[in-house]
Amino acid sequence: MLNAVPGIARRFEAVAFDLDGTLVDSALDFAAIRREIGCPSGLGLLEFIASLQDAEAEAEAHAIVHRFEMVGAASARWMPGARELLQILRERSVPVAILTRNSRHAVEETDRVLGLGIDLVVTREDGPPKPDPAGLLSIASKLDVAPDKMTYVGDFVDDLTAAKGAGMLAGLYRNAKNERYADQADYVIHHFDELRLLWD
Repeated sequence: MLNAVPGIARRFEAVAFDLDGTLVDSALDFAAIRREIGCPSGLGLLEFIASLQDAEAEAEAHAIVHRFEMVGAASARWMPGARELLQILRERSVPVAILTRNSRHAVEETDRVLGLGIDLVVTREDGPPKPDPAGLLSIASKLDVAPDKMTYVGDFVDDLTAAKGAGMLAGLYRNAKNERYADQADYVIHHFDELRLLWD
């Protein structure tokens, strides 16, 4: 059923995912993080922190974000169908990667809690964060897969921008808050079973 998801006409040779809000729910309270570090609405947390002129203030802001991320990672839960999709991809020997704006420590904690089982993970420590496509291009290079043979699935506009900048199909994992980004995606899924059908 290769046409189960509108916008997809073939299987992908590799799949990359965003982590929080896509594969897992860490229940991060971004509004609370913004308030605590003083980040104005409309500006990314990492971009705001990078703009701080005072090294001590920057370190304190990073520490606050880290604290929230680690609490969220410790209570992370799979999104419906995500674990089953990853299992199918492993069984079909489809390379899988994660690109996230989270810290490596937070990803490692999420892996400890859930057992993600994904070897190739690119975090904010590894290069410029999304929406810069550098992380996805690095993943494609490490997997030795052409970007146009891959897809990147996320839940935010930065995910779609990064995917398109890398030359990958941009998939939106739709939720109650991101409908406004649907027209910027190459395809939209509401449940990971929709992607799993591509390999059934």
